[in-house]
Amino acid sequence: MKKVKLYDTTLRDGAQREGISFSLEDKLKITQILDNLRIDYLEGGWPGSNPKDELFFQAVHKLKLKNITVVAFSATRYKDRKCENDPNLLALLRARTRTVCIFGKSWDMQVIHALKTGLAENLKMISESVKFLKAKGKEVIYDAEHFFDGYRANKKYALATLKAAVDAGADNLTLCDTNGGTLPHQIAEIIREVKEVFFPNFPITPAFAKASSYAKATEDRSADRQLPNHPSLGIHTHNDSGCAVANTVEAVHQGCSLVQGTINGYGERCGNADLCQVIPNLELKLGMSCLGKEKLRLLTEISRYVSEIANLVPDDHQPYVGYSAFAHKGGVHVSAVAQYPKTYEHVDPRVIGNERRILISELAGKRAILSKAKEMKINFEKDVTQTKIILSLVKKMEAQGYQFEGAEGSFELLLKKALGHYHPFFELKGFRVIVEKDYLGRMYSEAAIKVKVEGKEEHTAAEGDGPVNALDNALRKALEKFYPQLKEVSLTDFKVRVINASSGTAAKVRVLIESRDKKKEWSTLGVSENIIEASWQALVDAIEYKLLKSK
Repeated sequence: MKKVKLYDTTLRDGAQREGISFSLEDKLKITQILDNLRIDYLEGGWPGSNPKDELFFQAVHKLKLKNITVVAFSATRYKDRKCENDPNLLALLRARTRTVCIFGKSWDMQVIHALKTGLAENLKMISESVKFLKAKGKEVIYDAEHFFDGYRANKKYALATLKAAVDAGADNLTLCDTNGGTLPHQIAEIIREVKEVFFPNFPITPAFAKASSYAKATEDRSADRQLPNHPSLGIHTHNDSGCAVANTVEAVHQGCSLVQGTINGYGERCGNADLCQVIPNLELKLGMSCLGKEKLRLLTEISRYVSEIANLVPDDHQPYVGYSAFAHKGGVHVSAVAQYPKTYEHVDPRVIGNERRILISELAGKRAILSKAKEMKINFEKDVTQTKIILSLVKKMEAQGYQFEGAEGSFELLLKKALGHYHPFFELKGFRVIVEKDYLGRMYSEAAIKVKVEGKEEHTAAEGDGPVNALDNALRKALEKFYPQLKEVSLTDFKVRVINASSGTAAKVRVLIESRDKKKEWSTLGVSENIIEASWQALVDAIEYKLLKSK
């Protein structure tokens, strides 16, 4: 089984995504979780570019890492400067990592217009930088920036830049689709040609002869075949054309053995290749070794963990690890999957730590209701009458605006109530919500609530940022003395959807609340023409679901 090495650049390239700002503590947490996943390389940042990355490379050496190799990233030396005095290269040495990654320009246009130097000087910058770092005992990964664009624009020069890195002793050549506009068939064609040039088992092509003359290589073709160093090939893709994952998989198929990417595909503009898709594609589809079965099962958990640290809502429809990646809604689909999962699932969700979900909606059939109930450990399969009643109730409520496919907490409560398996934890006697704006324009919300618990009446009031927050605070205040476990619950998301917009201000709204405790997340909903009433329904379901699961 072919081994593919994984190179994670979430902390550097991923952090360039709009809306992400990792703290030093965030970066160290992600390092540890990826070490546990057994990622081969982790790019920690660009030392010298900012104080945070400098601090990271000081702090990371104190971690007891078992599997991962931390990499410091930078550029080749500045034009017309000696390596011994170059701030980029000296910062790499200060980082004290065994492995470094430097990028250089492959595209003649970039050399002329971005670096504002000559083509020959750029080749010297690449060669001398790699030699300098190799002389310091470093493993050197060379990122050929804009390689695919450069190759299409000037094949001879793009190959010459690689030759400069190879001759200087680079351990790896990573070909970068920096603008993200290359398509899979182009990736395959170019990598095949690069292999022919730089690996002795492939025939020499005319393109290599041109590259050799540019880099002043020997005229002896047999000598060209036996290059002084035989680096591995790597791939680094961006997703601007939506092909980052496909391009990466194709590159590996063509022989690249180092894969660069980020968790969840985070990165600048449209992002980088998503390792949460690339890894299972390589392991499960191509039969290649990346993590192994034991660690592959952690992938969904780690995807969501990094989302949490990045303070970004996970993409429910993300392949493999998304919450909806194995969600089934249509009645025909649900019935088929219940009998033979391969009918609508390309892999077993458990192998990447995900799970099958049966969605309940007006499209659901009897099998969907039974499957969902069984998942919740509520079995009434033999009671045909009860099944029909519940299915009819669901369809009736969805016609009124309820949507249980995204509110499984509310659906479980609905099931238990319909089956007579539920006893209320409290009784609402009434509530009042006041919203006030003072003369300075500041908004205030206050909620007063009266509930009855175990025969005792509680009357409390609380303020909040808005009317729903105030109501939530007041309800918790009233109940926590009876149910202290509610202190573990936090509201993580609040969504409002207008159902029948044509009714204007009299339209119904659907409120969806997502909650979580230390162990799990759940969603609940409410529907009403009054947004406060809809919010109250969802809040009550969220609290009752927690109490139900705590029994």
